[in-house]
Amino acid sequence: MKSAWIDAHRQSFALNELCAVLAVSVSGYRAWKGGGTTARQGLTDAQLLVLIPSIHAEFKGAYGRPRMVRELRARGFRVSKTRVERLMREQGIRGRHKRRDKATTDAKHGLPVAENLLARDFTPSDPNQARTADITDLWTDEGWLYLAIVLDLFNREVVGWSLKPRMAADIVTDALTMAWFRRKPAPGLIHHSDRGSQYASQVFQEKLTEYGMVCSMSRKGNGWDNAPTESWFNSFKHERVFGERFATRQAMKNTAFEDSEVFDNRKRLHSTLGYTSPVQFLKDWISTQRGEKQVA
Repeated sequence: MKSAWIDAHRQSFALNELCAVLAVSVSGYRAWKGGGTTARQGLTDAQLLVLIPSIHAEFKGAYGRPRMVRELRARGFRVSKTRVERLMREQGIRGRHKRRDKATTDAKHGLPVAENLLARDFTPSDPNQARTADITDLWTDEGWLYLAIVLDLFNREVVGWSLKPRMAADIVTDALTMAWFRRKPAPGLIHHSDRGSQYASQVFQEKLTEYGMVCSMSRKGNGWDNAPTESWFNSFKHERVFGERFATRQAMKNTAFEDSEVFDNRKRLHSTLGYTSPVQFLKDWISTQRGEKQVA
Protein backbone atom coordinates (compact mmCIF):
# COMPACT_ATOMS: atom_id res chain seq x y z
CA MET A 1 0.00 0.00 0.00
CA LYS A 2 1.42 3.42 -0.96
CA SER A 3 0.60 5.14 2.32
CA ALA A 4 2.20 2.32 4.32
CA TRP A 5 5.38 2.59 2.23
CA ILE A 6 5.47 6.34 2.82
CA ASP A 7 5.02 5.78 6.54
CA ALA A 8 7.96 3.38 6.59
CA HIS A 9 10.29 5.94 5.01
CA ARG A 10 9.19 9.10 6.86
CA GLN A 11 12.39 9.29 8.88
CA SER A 12 14.60 9.38 5.79
CA PHE A 13 12.76 11.74 3.43
CA ALA A 14 10.44 14.76 3.55
CA LEU A 15 6.75 13.89 3.42
CA ASN A 16 6.03 16.02 0.35
CA GLU A 17 8.88 14.30 -1.54
CA LEU A 18 7.60 10.81 -0.70
CA CYS A 19 4.05 11.73 -1.67
CA ALA A 20 5.23 13.27 -4.95
CA VAL A 21 7.14 10.12 -5.90
CA LEU A 22 4.06 7.90 -5.45
CA ALA A 23 1.52 10.51 -6.66
CA VAL A 24 -0.22 10.53 -3.28
CA SER A 25 -1.57 13.78 -1.82
CA VAL A 26 -0.25 14.81 1.58
CA SER A 27 -3.82 15.26 2.82
CA GLY A 28 -4.68 11.73 1.64
CA TYR A 29 -1.71 10.28 3.50
CA ARG A 30 -2.68 12.13 6.67
CA ALA A 31 -6.24 10.85 6.41
CA TRP A 32 -4.86 7.29 6.19
CA LYS A 33 -2.48 7.96 9.06
CA GLY A 34 -5.35 9.16 11.18
CA GLY A 35 -7.15 5.87 10.79
CA GLY A 36 -9.30 6.90 7.86
CA THR A 37 -11.01 9.84 9.51
CA THR A 38 -12.04 10.99 6.05
CA ALA A 39 -14.86 8.64 5.12
CA ARG A 40 -14.68 7.03 1.70
CA GLN A 41 -18.13 6.80 0.25
CA GLY A 42 -19.28 4.08 -2.10
CA LEU A 43 -21.65 5.05 -4.91
CA THR A 44 -24.02 3.11 -7.11
CA ASP A 45 -23.73 3.30 -10.90
CA ALA A 46 -26.85 5.46 -10.95
CA GLN A 47 -25.30 7.94 -8.54
CA LEU A 48 -22.05 8.06 -10.51
CA LEU A 49 -23.99 8.68 -13.71
CA VAL A 50 -25.29 11.86 -12.09
CA LEU A 51 -22.00 12.92 -10.51
CA ILE A 52 -19.64 12.28 -13.45
CA PRO A 53 -21.53 14.50 -15.96
CA SER A 54 -21.74 17.19 -13.28
CA ILE A 55 -17.97 17.18 -12.77
CA HIS A 56 -17.43 16.99 -16.53
CA ALA A 57 -19.55 20.11 -16.97
CA GLU A 58 -17.90 21.87 -14.02
CA PHE A 59 -14.53 21.57 -15.74
CA LYS A 60 -16.00 22.48 -19.15
CA GLY A 61 -15.61 19.02 -20.64
CA ALA A 62 -11.86 18.93 -20.09
CA TYR A 63 -11.54 15.97 -17.72
CA GLY A 64 -10.87 12.64 -19.39
CA ARG A 65 -11.05 9.28 -17.62
CA PRO A 66 -7.79 9.35 -15.59
CA ARG A 67 -8.40 12.84 -14.19
CA MET A 68 -12.05 12.04 -13.52
CA VAL A 69 -11.01 9.09 -11.34
CA ARG A 70 -8.61 11.32 -9.41
CA GLU A 71 -11.25 14.01 -8.96
CA LEU A 72 -13.83 11.56 -7.61
CA ARG A 73 -11.34 10.08 -5.17
CA ALA A 74 -10.24 13.55 -4.08
CA ARG A 75 -13.87 14.29 -3.21
CA GLY A 76 -13.99 11.22 -0.95
CA PHE A 77 -15.72 8.70 -3.21
CA ARG A 78 -14.46 5.14 -3.45
CA VAL A 79 -14.29 4.34 -7.18
CA SER A 80 -12.21 2.08 -9.39
CA LYS A 81 -10.53 3.20 -12.60
CA THR A 82 -12.21 0.40 -14.56
CA ARG A 83 -15.68 1.32 -13.35
CA VAL A 84 -15.36 5.02 -14.10
CA GLU A 85 -13.93 4.31 -17.54
CA ARG A 86 -16.79 1.94 -18.32
CA LEU A 87 -19.48 4.44 -17.29
CA MET A 88 -17.85 7.29 -19.19
CA ARG A 89 -17.44 5.12 -22.29
CA GLU A 90 -21.08 3.98 -22.15
CA GLN A 91 -22.29 7.56 -21.84
CA GLY A 92 -19.92 8.91 -24.50
CA ILE A 93 -18.22 11.24 -22.01
CA ARG A 94 -14.65 12.10 -22.89
CA GLY A 95 -12.16 14.92 -22.42
CA ARG A 96 -11.52 17.44 -25.13
CA HIS A 97 -8.48 16.94 -27.36
CA LYS A 98 -5.71 19.51 -27.31
CA ARG A 99 -4.54 21.39 -30.35
CA ARG A 100 -1.47 23.49 -31.07
CA ASP A 101 -1.37 27.26 -31.55
CA LYS A 102 0.97 29.55 -33.38
CA ALA A 103 4.12 30.84 -31.70
CA THR A 104 4.07 34.34 -30.19
CA THR A 105 7.82 34.72 -29.63
CA ASP A 106 9.68 37.43 -31.54
CA ALA A 107 13.33 36.52 -31.03
CA LYS A 108 14.59 38.42 -34.08
CA HIS A 109 15.93 41.46 -32.28
CA GLY A 110 19.30 42.90 -31.36
CA LEU A 111 18.72 43.01 -27.61
CA PRO A 112 20.99 41.10 -25.19
CA VAL A 113 19.82 37.62 -24.18
CA ALA A 114 20.62 35.70 -20.99
CA GLU A 115 22.08 32.23 -20.56
CA ASN A 116 19.85 29.26 -19.84
CA LEU A 117 20.56 29.10 -16.10
CA LEU A 118 17.48 27.02 -15.33
CA ALA A 119 18.77 24.17 -17.50
CA ARG A 120 15.41 22.37 -17.42
CA ASP A 121 15.49 21.94 -13.64
CA PHE A 122 11.73 22.20 -13.26
CA THR A 123 11.48 20.77 -9.72
CA PRO A 124 12.87 23.22 -7.14
CA SER A 125 12.79 22.01 -3.54
CA ASP A 126 11.07 25.15 -2.21
CA PRO A 127 8.69 27.85 -3.44
CA ASN A 128 10.05 31.18 -4.70
CA GLN A 129 13.25 29.65 -6.07
CA ALA A 130 12.52 29.38 -9.80
CA ARG A 131 9.77 30.67 -12.04
CA THR A 132 8.97 30.45 -15.74
CA ALA A 133 7.10 32.98 -17.87
CA ASP A 134 5.59 33.21 -21.34
CA ILE A 135 2.90 34.84 -23.51
CA THR A 136 0.09 33.26 -25.52
CA ASP A 137 -2.59 34.58 -27.87
CA LEU A 138 -6.37 34.30 -27.39
CA TRP A 139 -8.88 35.07 -30.17
CA THR A 140 -12.19 36.88 -29.69
CA ASP A 141 -14.66 38.38 -32.16
CA GLU A 142 -13.33 41.80 -31.15
CA GLY A 143 -9.76 40.79 -31.94
CA TRP A 144 -6.74 39.29 -30.20
CA LEU A 145 -5.95 39.24 -26.50
CA TYR A 146 -2.57 38.24 -25.14
CA LEU A 147 -2.06 36.49 -21.82
CA ALA A 148 1.28 36.67 -20.00
CA ILE A 149 1.84 34.52 -16.92
CA VAL A 150 4.51 33.85 -14.31
CA LEU A 151 4.54 30.28 -12.99
CA ASP A 152 6.18 29.20 -9.72
CA LEU A 153 7.76 25.86 -10.57
CA PHE A 154 7.51 24.48 -7.03
CA ASN A 155 3.72 24.12 -7.06
CA ARG A 156 2.95 25.17 -10.66
CA GLU A 157 0.89 28.09 -9.40
CA VAL A 158 0.32 31.13 -11.58
CA VAL A 159 1.56 33.87 -9.26
CA GLY A 160 1.42 36.72 -11.77
CA TRP A 161 -0.50 37.45 -14.94
CA SER A 162 -1.53 40.18 -17.36
CA LEU A 163 -4.09 40.21 -20.17
CA LYS A 164 -3.85 42.91 -22.85
CA PRO A 165 -4.82 43.53 -26.50
CA ARG A 166 -1.19 43.95 -27.57
CA MET A 167 2.17 42.29 -26.93
CA ALA A 168 4.26 45.23 -25.77
CA ALA A 169 6.79 45.05 -22.94
CA ASP A 170 4.25 46.26 -20.37
CA ILE A 171 2.34 42.95 -20.55
CA VAL A 172 5.30 41.03 -19.13
CA THR A 173 6.38 43.74 -16.68
CA ASP A 174 2.84 43.87 -15.27
CA ALA A 175 2.80 40.08 -14.80
CA LEU A 176 6.24 40.23 -13.17
CA THR A 177 5.19 43.04 -10.81
CA MET A 178 2.11 41.13 -9.70
CA ALA A 179 4.18 38.01 -9.08
CA TRP A 180 6.65 39.97 -6.95
CA PHE A 181 4.00 41.75 -4.86
CA ARG A 182 2.05 38.53 -4.20
CA ARG A 183 5.03 36.61 -2.80
CA LYS A 184 7.91 39.12 -2.36
CA PRO A 185 10.60 36.45 -2.80
CA ALA A 186 14.12 36.88 -1.47
CA PRO A 187 16.80 38.00 -3.95
CA GLY A 188 18.26 35.28 -6.15
CA LEU A 189 15.08 33.80 -7.64
CA ILE A 190 15.64 32.52 -11.18
CA HIS A 191 13.16 33.99 -13.67
CA HIS A 192 13.14 31.97 -16.88
CA SER A 193 11.51 32.91 -20.20
CA ASP A 194 12.04 32.60 -23.93
CA ARG A 195 14.16 35.10 -25.88
CA GLY A 196 11.21 37.26 -26.90
CA SER A 197 11.75 40.99 -27.32
CA GLN A 198 9.42 41.74 -24.39
CA TYR A 199 11.59 39.77 -21.95
CA ALA A 200 14.85 41.09 -23.45
CA SER A 201 13.64 44.70 -23.30
CA GLN A 202 15.44 47.20 -21.11
CA VAL A 203 12.35 48.00 -19.04
CA PHE A 204 11.77 44.34 -18.18
CA GLN A 205 15.43 43.71 -17.38
CA GLU A 206 15.45 46.74 -15.10
CA LYS A 207 12.43 45.34 -13.23
CA LEU A 208 14.21 42.01 -12.73
CA THR A 209 17.19 43.85 -11.28
CA GLU A 210 14.94 45.95 -9.04
CA TYR A 211 13.34 42.79 -7.63
CA GLY A 212 16.67 41.02 -7.19
CA MET A 213 15.84 38.27 -9.69
CA VAL A 214 18.28 36.42 -11.94
CA CYS A 215 17.39 36.28 -15.63
CA SER A 216 17.46 32.97 -17.52
CA MET A 217 16.36 32.41 -21.11
CA SER A 218 15.72 29.38 -23.28
CA ARG A 219 18.19 28.38 -25.92
CA LYS A 220 17.42 29.53 -29.45
CA GLY A 221 14.54 27.59 -30.99
CA ASN A 222 14.24 25.20 -28.04
CA GLY A 223 10.70 25.28 -26.65
CA TRP A 224 11.39 22.40 -24.24
CA ASP A 225 13.52 24.75 -22.15
CA ASN A 226 10.28 26.41 -21.07
CA ALA A 227 8.10 23.28 -21.09
CA PRO A 228 6.07 23.86 -17.86
CA THR A 229 4.67 27.17 -19.11
CA GLU A 230 3.95 25.75 -22.55
CA SER A 231 2.13 22.87 -20.87
CA TRP A 232 0.11 25.29 -18.75
CA PHE A 233 -1.00 27.23 -21.83
CA ASN A 234 -1.97 24.02 -23.63
CA SER A 235 -4.08 22.89 -20.67
CA PHE A 236 -5.65 26.32 -20.23
CA LYS A 237 -6.72 26.57 -23.86
CA HIS A 238 -7.82 22.94 -23.97
CA GLU A 239 -10.00 23.24 -20.88
CA ARG A 240 -11.23 26.84 -21.13
CA VAL A 241 -10.95 28.13 -24.69
CA PHE A 242 -11.12 25.51 -27.45
CA GLY A 243 -14.62 24.78 -28.66
CA GLU A 244 -15.94 28.09 -27.30
CA ARG A 245 -16.72 31.34 -29.08
CA PHE A 246 -15.94 34.62 -27.32
CA ALA A 247 -17.91 37.56 -28.66
CA THR A 248 -15.96 40.15 -26.66
CA ARG A 249 -12.60 40.55 -25.00
CA GLN A 250 -14.41 40.91 -21.69
CA ALA A 251 -15.98 37.49 -22.16
CA MET A 252 -12.50 36.02 -22.57
CA LYS A 253 -11.30 37.84 -19.45
CA ASN A 254 -14.22 36.47 -17.47
CA THR A 255 -13.34 32.95 -18.59
CA ALA A 256 -9.66 33.35 -17.83
CA PHE A 257 -10.16 34.81 -14.38
CA GLU A 258 -12.95 32.77 -12.81
CA ASP A 259 -13.04 33.15 -9.01
CA SER A 260 -10.33 35.86 -9.26
CA GLU A 261 -7.71 33.20 -9.98
CA VAL A 262 -6.42 32.44 -13.43
CA PHE A 263 -7.30 28.84 -14.35
CA ASP A 264 -8.32 27.57 -10.91
CA ASN A 265 -5.14 27.76 -8.88
CA ARG A 266 -7.27 26.67 -5.93
CA LYS A 267 -9.31 23.85 -7.40
CA ARG A 268 -7.85 22.27 -10.54
CA LEU A 269 -5.97 19.02 -9.91
CA HIS A 270 -2.44 19.04 -11.33
CA SER A 271 -0.93 15.74 -12.46
CA THR A 272 2.63 16.92 -11.73
CA LEU A 273 1.61 17.56 -8.12
CA GLY A 274 0.12 14.11 -7.58
CA TYR A 275 -3.34 15.38 -8.59
CA THR A 276 -3.41 18.12 -5.95
CA SER A 277 -4.26 21.76 -6.68
CA PRO A 278 -1.35 24.24 -6.66
CA VAL A 279 -2.71 26.08 -3.63
CA GLN A 280 -3.36 22.86 -1.67
CA PHE A 281 0.10 21.52 -2.55
CA LEU A 282 1.70 24.65 -1.11
CA LYS A 283 -0.47 24.49 2.02
CA ASP A 284 0.50 20.84 2.57
CA TRP A 285 4.18 21.72 2.17
CA ILE A 286 3.94 24.61 4.64
CA SER A 287 2.15 22.38 7.15
CA THR A 288 4.83 19.70 6.76
CA GLN A 289 7.61 22.24 7.30
CA ARG A 290 5.98 23.51 10.48
CA GLY A 291 5.51 19.97 11.77
CA GLU A 292 9.14 19.07 11.15
CA LYS A 293 10.31 22.23 12.94
CA GLN A 294 8.18 21.36 15.99
CA VAL A 295 9.66 17.85 16.08
CA ALA A 296 13.18 19.25 15.80
